[in-house]
Amino acid sequence: MGVAGLGAAAQTEAQTRPANRPNIVYIHSHDSGRYLQPYGHNVPTPRIAKLATEGVLFRQAFSAAPTCSPSRASLLTGQCAHQNGMLGLAHRGFSLTDYNRHIVHTLRKAGYRSVLAGLQHVASDPAKIGYDEVISPKGTAAAVVAPVAARFLDSRPSQPFFLDVGFFETHREYPEPTADDDPRYLQPPTPMPDTLETRRDMAGFRASARLLDRGVGMVLDALERNGLAENTLVISTTDHGIAFPRMKCNLTDAGWGVSLAMRGPAASDFQGGKVCDAMVSHLDVFPTLCEVLQIEKPAWLEGVSLLPAVRGEKKEIHDEVFAEVNYHASYEPVRAVRTQRYKYIRRFAGRATAVLPNCDDGPSKDLWLEYGWKQRELAQEELYDLVFDPAEQNNLVADAKSAAALGEMRGRLAKWMARTNDPLLKGPVAAPKGAKVNPVDGTSPKEPVVDALQ
Repeated sequence: MGVAGLGAAAQTEAQTRPANRPNIVYIHSHDSGRYLQPYGHNVPTPRIAKLATEGVLFRQAFSAAPTCSPSRASLLTGQCAHQNGMLGLAHRGFSLTDYNRHIVHTLRKAGYRSVLAGLQHVASDPAKIGYDEVISPKGTAAAVVAPVAARFLDSRPSQPFFLDVGFFETHREYPEPTADDDPRYLQPPTPMPDTLETRRDMAGFRASARLLDRGVGMVLDALERNGLAENTLVISTTDHGIAFPRMKCNLTDAGWGVSLAMRGPAASDFQGGKVCDAMVSHLDVFPTLCEVLQIEKPAWLEGVSLLPAVRGEKKEIHDEVFAEVNYHASYEPVRAVRTQRYKYIRRFAGRATAVLPNCDDGPSKDLWLEYGWKQRELAQEELYDLVFDPAEQNNLVADAKSAAALGEMRGRLAKWMARTNDPLLKGPVAAPKGAKVNPVDGTSPKEPVVDALQ
């Protein structure tokens, strides 16, 4: 649908939009966290690294949830998951309460054509979302999605566009490592012990990241050869941490910390190889685009613009950021608040041990299970000093010297839950009718699913 297919109000705004309003390319991966080359890890993603060195790299970016659909839905609506309704996985029966809050509808009013290429993970049927065009390749792997996204760019669209490019990588199952991914010389992620099994697991992730980077490069090359790069804002990010124990689906920094790099047109603020150390959230992307495009922000947005931090006008734009888990494979209600100094995590189900179906299967998980992970007790509250304990290993909840910090962080979380009408305040969160989950006492997300309790 071009401008001629818009309503009268949208046509008026499209006709009067600034001539230099940029195109937007949103490239997102699965389960990559910050384990990519621009963040100093030995993971070969040179095209993502080059994008970062040409634009802005955010070192302290966080998703609003460490789970797939809730994270993406939060970025694309500007609301946390319990506000936008995406409490679990789209392919298991969860959905947005109102798809009109998806960013494509705000952009359409500003004259943008929206195009989806590849994975989206916020609706069981992409037609529900409202893209002007859905390109449906046969699969969601980067090798399949990137060429169709490139073909769209090769058509040299004249109308400003929002191109959503979603890759399956770096989700499990990982591909076979290449000869350059020798596990003897790799380091597993921080939560894992250094063993042959965990190194082999990391070699598979590394091989998957190569495929991701190749796809990103194909899209960036298409922008360049068609003369579109000079007037396009590229957003490269992921949904949450990598699919290892205590990472994906967890509210450790390794679980909801994400990569985020943005590169804009030559005259924009998103140029020059800047590195931003401000604590930022995926919820800030939507309001940032509104400011960049000079369009009115929807009233429901929770985040703030990134521009003051990018311009160096402010060292921080948030005193605190929040994240949540409701449903992934299984029900596991958890909330967290983070400041630059402290992290506070609270579990709400009263369960004393890990919900194992919420960890994807793999060699690293097998290792932990072999050593008794299923029997290890979980704390119902956790407090970490992120300056002295960035790996979040020393829980300070019982430390008398940390009582003041604990009280402050409890208060921050309680105020946020009340302000955002968190359904957990009224008891267990119900799943929509027909949603499928794994029993919490299971071991694998691949085990038989059941209807969620209403």
